Amino acid sequence: MLQSLLNAWKLPDLRKRLLFTAFIIAIYRFGSFIPVPGIDLGAIQNLVAGGGVFAFLDLFAGGALERVAVFALGIMPYITASIIIQLLTIVIPQLEALAKEGEAGSKKINQYIRYLTVVLALIQSVGYVFLFRTQGAFPPDNALTPLKFYLIVLTLTVGTALIMWLGELITQRGIGNGISLIIFASIVSRLPGGLYKMFSTMNPLEWLAMAIIALGVIAAIVLIQEGQRRVPIQYAKRVVGRRMYGGQSTYLPLRINMAGVIPVIFASSVLVFPVTLAQMTPWSWAKRIADVVGPRSWWYLIGEVLLIILFTYFYTAVQFNPIDQADNLKKYGGFIPGIRPGRPTAQYLRSVLTRITLPGAVFLAAIAVLPTILIRGLGVPFYFGGTSLLIVVGVALDTMKQMEAQLLMRHYEGFLK
Repeated sequence: MLQSLLNAWKLPDLRKRLLFTAFIIAIYRFGSFIPVPGIDLGAIQNLVAGGGVFAFLDLFAGGALERVAVFALGIMPYITASIIIQLLTIVIPQLEALAKEGEAGSKKINQYIRYLTVVLALIQSVGYVFLFRTQGAFPPDNALTPLKFYLIVLTLTVGTALIMWLGELITQRGIGNGISLIIFASIVSRLPGGLYKMFSTMNPLEWLAMAIIALGVIAAIVLIQEGQRRVPIQYAKRVVGRRMYGGQSTYLPLRINMAGVIPVIFASSVLVFPVTLAQMTPWSWAKRIADVVGPRSWWYLIGEVLLIILFTYFYTAVQFNPIDQADNLKKYGGFIPGIRPGRPTAQYLRSVLTRITLPGAVFLAAIAVLPTILIRGLGVPFYFGGTSLLIVVGVALDTMKQMEAQLLMRHYEGFLK
């Protein structure tokens, strides 16, 4: 692997992409330490230290929420906007037509996601300001004035828009997976402090137990992320002029977890967003809702399992259309042995995908929830559960594959052998 890294560094264009990605991530981390003016940070740090939804949100913001930094909202508004637009694509025919128009339609849908991200960030910024006021972040000598209100809301909203732009820059000019790498950097940035707390408060036996759990979960994540069902494909022979084409045998790889880490991110966003809004309101019933369905509650874990399974099926359907795949096979003379082309092929692919997606979705939900339960039993002094591990390992695998593709294009051995 070290030799592969050296080979990647020797390629001028790949080296530029790596350096550009590192530069953008450095900008993102720098913005996570620039505080928004006019807020008493002590009150907010006590709020985040109390655990619950804000500790969870602070994990995905890389500690920026605790510092009330420019990037305090993190990338969550963008993820929530993506969920909403994808759900609307199913029920609104105009959006569904745009999704089928290829690159032009995708650009238009991405534009809608950007607009909705700014709107959600604006709403969340306003809610945060009112929440900060109830927590005593604006003492009498530092009262919340209309000018300060607009300044804080504008800063937080622009910060989210800037994160979104930085993620797109990594996707276009870096090594790809821009938004995922932003989340990856946020989670990994909390590891040094969390590991220090763990080693300073736990005994060696508990360290060993944590290491075994972590290694087991990582191995399970790699297994489920890389597992696939290979459907055999046979191409009929065709004679064009004096040359014969086709007659080849290949396979169609159907991944057990075709949706990747997206269902986990989607499920976390859906569960966190209403709880965040509930905690931003002064009503007592809203506080009770936050206590019942917070990230540390059992109801949250149950909801996370159900939503991960639901979003796995949903995003798999978005990623892979059996009807389109069957039509493409028929167009190029391909068929599945023993299955008639056309509709029967689409039905067969749909049934296979349904069967392999169910264990993948259940396993994905188990990996996301079980480490959290075990970590609670061991009393780990920082929040880093299965969701975080899934995102970190999944993003690392996807990034390694992209690096692998870049190296194989230039006849180098890659990371994965």
